Amino acid sequence: MRRGSASSGGMAKVFGVPEFRVLWAAELFSVAGDQLARVALAVLVYGRTGSALWAAVTYALTFLPALLGGVLLSGLADRFRRREVMVVCDVLRAGLLAAMAVPDLPLWVLCALLVVVVLLGSPHTAAQGALMPELLAGDLYERGLAVRQITTQTAQLAGFAAGGVLVAAISPSVALLADAATFLASAVVVRLGITDRPRPVPPDGHPEGPSGWRGVVAGLVEIVRDPRRSALVALAWIVGCYVVPEALAAPYATELGAGAAVVGLLMAADPLGSVLGAWLFVRFVPPETRERLVGVLAVGAGLPLVACLLRPGLAVTLVLWGLSGMLATAYLLQTQASFVRATPDIGRGQAIGVAASGIIAAQGLAVLAAGAFADAWGPAVAIALVGGAGSVLALVAAVAWSRARHGAHRSDGSRNAGSREVGGGGLPKGAVSSGFPAVVRPAPGNGRSAADCENGRPSLTHSDRS
Repeated sequence: MRRGSASSGGMAKVFGVPEFRVLWAAELFSVAGDQLARVALAVLVYGRTGSALWAAVTYALTFLPALLGGVLLSGLADRFRRREVMVVCDVLRAGLLAAMAVPDLPLWVLCALLVVVVLLGSPHTAAQGALMPELLAGDLYERGLAVRQITTQTAQLAGFAAGGVLVAAISPSVALLADAATFLASAVVVRLGITDRPRPVPPDGHPEGPSGWRGVVAGLVEIVRDPRRSALVALAWIVGCYVVPEALAAPYATELGAGAAVVGLLMAADPLGSVLGAWLFVRFVPPETRERLVGVLAVGAGLPLVACLLRPGLAVTLVLWGLSGMLATAYLLQTQASFVRATPDIGRGQAIGVAASGIIAAQGLAVLAAGAFADAWGPAVAIALVGGAGSVLALVAAVAWSRARHGAHRSDGSRNAGSREVGGGGLPKGAVSSGFPAVVRPAPGNGRSAADCENGRPSLTHSDRS
């Protein structure tokens, strides 16, 4: 199958790459099913227990196991053929979701099955992300990330909006079966539409990396030792500070004296800003300028949240939260792309898992801190404090990224000069130049992804901001 090439034009150009269309369609099926399943599980558990706590625990289980899965299981995307990793994960999750739809299943069994479903999402997302740069070359890679971001955010908004109505109409069990069907559809589409590529192999003379916890530690050490990737992953993790408004939307609406209907508007502001930010950044910012803007955008994403300290009205708050989401998504897209390009193919899946797990952990810590601040000083102060802290941390990481980027360019210039002098040279197979050239790898996805650093914010099984 042919690879895409960079060229001018809109984001629709990525759909000219057949294999990207396949990945996009498979992800769309799954995200839609995931959102329906989240609503169904909440309704199912609350209906059986009458406990809001159990409903909340079940909803949390659609995210939290991804933290462990991203660390321990993402390396499977480097040890097996990536197409087969995605297909096997989809088929297994379809079977587990079908089992969850069995009537009167004990609650502990339902939760245990859900944890496994979420864990299996990590190697799937890592394999999908590691495959992306092989399909989209140059600027098309960033366009592909933006298309995925816009698609998943829109699907999630639509899923939450329509999920309650659908679950009420078809019952939670049927909704879970529908999610299982979306995984089967994803598996079939990927199996038939993606070329079967060999698994990544180490460069000649290099042994295969360790597995398990040793592999995780080795991956972390590699990232920490690389100034470029350590700065980029720090910037990606800081996005956790910028999701706090969604977590505090309900108490913030109460502080404004608004009703429950306003909570939905507030929670939608960030995703809508995210969609707009992804489109504007890729459509209008030249590729050669994007890396230079990462630090500025990361710092700027927290400043609108600081303005919440003034307790503006609803309309201004919606603009501020949307602006924060727009800037956060724009910088996260480029952070993901640059991180991926700086990571050799052989360790790409593991690196994605580590980065995505860090995003989940950062989000959890930021939300916990914001909750404590909100109890003490109110939600407006809490959002301002965490947003301001994000900007300060982003400034430190941005300085580190700027120094690493300029150091990499100087190193590339010296290496190229040396190669000309000896009449040869170049990078060994599997290596990536320190200037982040052409293409090599993916995103964050779900971010809720990130991982899904995909979606810099990870999700139940696929992506988010990921």
